[in-house]
Amino acid sequence: MSNKRILIVEDESITILHIKKVLEGFGYEVAGIASSGDDAIIQALELRPDLVLMDIVLKGRVDGVEAAEKIQTILNIPVVYLTAHTDEGTLKRAKETEPFGYVVKPLREHDLYIAIEFALYRSKAELERKHLMLRLQDALAEVRTLSGLLPVCPSCRKVRDDQGYLEQAEFFMRDHTEETFHYGLCVRCAGKTGPGDNMHRTRPDPAE
Repeated sequence: MSNKRILIVEDESITILHIKKVLEGFGYEVAGIASSGDDAIIQALELRPDLVLMDIVLKGRVDGVEAAEKIQTILNIPVVYLTAHTDEGTLKRAKETEPFGYVVKPLREHDLYIAIEFALYRSKAELERKHLMLRLQDALAEVRTLSGLLPVCPSCRKVRDDQGYLEQAEFFMRDHTEETFHYGLCVRCAGKTGPGDNMHRTRPDPAE
C-alpha cells in the first residue's frame, strides 16, 4: 500500500474525519490537518507532504485558491482541490493555479483515490522531466569539443562549417571548442620578416 503523506486542508470537522478515514484505508499517511489557508501554508512548509487536499472555500483572509498557489509555487507540492458549489469567479481562479486534480463534494471514495494517484503520478513525471532538462542543459553547456574529421580545404586551409561556409581554422576552433589562440611569429618566420612587419598580430586577416 502507498505510504505517501497527505495534508488535509478543510474547515468542516465531519468532512475531515471522513477524509482521514478514507485516506488511511487506502494506505496513505495523514501528515497534518489545517482549517485555514494560512495554516495550510505553514504546515506545508513544516511537514513537506507529498500532496495537499485543499478545500477551495476556506474561512479567513486566505482562501484555498491562494493557499494552493503559494504551496505549489514555493514548495512544488501537488494540490488536489475539494470542490462543492462554488461561484464562477472562484472556479476560474482555481483553474488558473493549474491544480493536479479536482474532487467534487460530497466525496466518493473511489473518485478521491483516483484523483490522488493521478496527481502523484503526474507530479513525479513532471519532476523527472525537469531534472532531465536540467541535465541536458548542463551537458550542452559543457560539451564544446570536436569529434570526427574536419573538412579543410587543401588550398586555403579553411574549414567548411555546417552551413557550408568557409572560415579560418582558428576561428572555427574558437567557436566550437574551449581552445583560445595567441598569435606570435615562430623563430623561422620571424627571420623572414622585415623591420616594418607586425611581429605580434593578434588576429590574422581572413583574406590572407
